[in-house]
Amino acid sequence: MSEQNVQPQQHPYQPYATAPAAPQRTNTLAIIALVAAFVAPIVGFVLGFVAMSQAKKRDEGGRGLALAAVIVGGVITVFYAVLFIALVAVAMSEPSVTYPTSY
Repeated sequence: MSEQNVQPQQHPYQPYATAPAAPQRTNTLAIIALVAAFVAPIVGFVLGFVAMSQAKKRDEGGRGLALAAVIVGGVITVFYAVLFIALVAVAMSEPSVTYPTSY
């Protein structure tokens, strides 16, 4: 038995590089939720939670957009609620003006 010197075969070329991975899809509802958070804050707030759930289940991007919609929608909704309560309190504290009916 003769022992042969076995060397791995060398390739004169470089192997092809793999194609870049496709970018992760952004959840459409997350985009809609963020826009709605500025136009109709309560709607954007609710849609933001739905979009976060969808993005997690479907392994999509857009969780940050959905979170931003929840935060913006929540902050604006709280602002409007405080403003409404303040306006009602001011309206209730003002004395009503009565005019005499006879001279």
